[in-house]
Amino acid sequence: MKILVVCQYYYPENVAISPMCESLVRRGHDVQVITGKPNYDFGRILEGYEKITDEVINGVKVHRLNLVPRTTSKLSLIRNYLSFWRNAKRYLSHLEDEYDLVYSMEMSPLMAVEGGGVYAKKHNVPFFIHCLDLWPESVVFTGHVKKGSLIYKYLYKWSRRIYLSADEILISSPSFGDYFEKVLKITDMKIKMVPQPPLFNPIDDPSFRFKKKYNIVYAGNLGTLQLMENYAQSLAKFKDRDDFTFHIFGKGVRLDSVYDIIKEKGLENIVEYHGVVPNEKLGKYLNAATALVVPLKNGDSPVSLTIPNKLISSLSYSKPIIATIGGDGRKILEEANGSLFSGEEPEDIARMIEEVISLPEEKLKEMGENNHAYFLKHFEFEAVMDQLEKEFIVSKKN
Repeated sequence: MKILVVCQYYYPENVAISPMCESLVRRGHDVQVITGKPNYDFGRILEGYEKITDEVINGVKVHRLNLVPRTTSKLSLIRNYLSFWRNAKRYLSHLEDEYDLVYSMEMSPLMAVEGGGVYAKKHNVPFFIHCLDLWPESVVFTGHVKKGSLIYKYLYKWSRRIYLSADEILISSPSFGDYFEKVLKITDMKIKMVPQPPLFNPIDDPSFRFKKKYNIVYAGNLGTLQLMENYAQSLAKFKDRDDFTFHIFGKGVRLDSVYDIIKEKGLENIVEYHGVVPNEKLGKYLNAATALVVPLKNGDSPVSLTIPNKLISSLSYSKPIIATIGGDGRKILEEANGSLFSGEEPEDIARMIEEVISLPEEKLKEMGENNHAYFLKHFEFEAVMDQLEKEFIVSKKN
């Protein structure tokens, strides 16, 4: 099949869509990606990409549109979203190349996928939206928009129209189905559960070891939903230990705040910040961890029910998990039986960290093996790709 993929983010940005497209190419499909110039987590257009429009990455054809790079300001974020939305719609409305279907992985913002619907309607081909995030609920949950406001009402109508432009919606968390039915009032569309695959895979490097005995690792975005400030506060309890390190990989809008807490409480001796590490190198650190951290701010919003990619990837590493999460994510980790759960308060988090590092090696190993077994059964990469490819093949037959 010839598959047109529309997604604002793509490699070298750290997103699951990249290995997914490469897998589709290995399976014999022709894949064309329409994306933006890489800037997510870089604060600028990545050096060397300013003039790159077309390239081929591991067999995937990639066309890059200009956009305004996102920095730490809210204005730059809005301009970033709108620039890709506008340029993608313009480009795709004039694209005459023929494809069998359009697939869009929907991360924030939802508007980024609208161009895919424009192309699909014009060429009368199926349009798939793979929903990893809920709109407009996400902007309410992060506090950027108040529910019931004029902006919310506008985003609600816009979001509903974009979702309705799809022929099929693939949801990455079971509870998302309730949101489409009860909030968006979308009841007559095909909605299918297809999880997102892991973003990175384990790297077996037994030669690598951290310097200290106990190593708790967080890898991912440091945003408003990941509770890293709470985790930083919790570490005061361990500041006098010489056998413990909390490792942070990644960056985000709350990084400076986390740093301030670490300096204020004098935690530099037990916290190590590694910055952004490529996936191909990150695995060895996760593989050497005592336990991995999976946080997601809880709340009444359906967004808090999300199964984050971090959870899926963490299950694959055969490590115990320290989880501060509710909703579908908590249900999965409870079923896997390899996690300890904490509330969001620093005192609760500290208790869970203390409990993990007090467990005997045999118990830690058992918990990790439970997590890995659950991962293989439900989230293994090629199994997820089998599900996705099946949906594509069925749509072509119809």
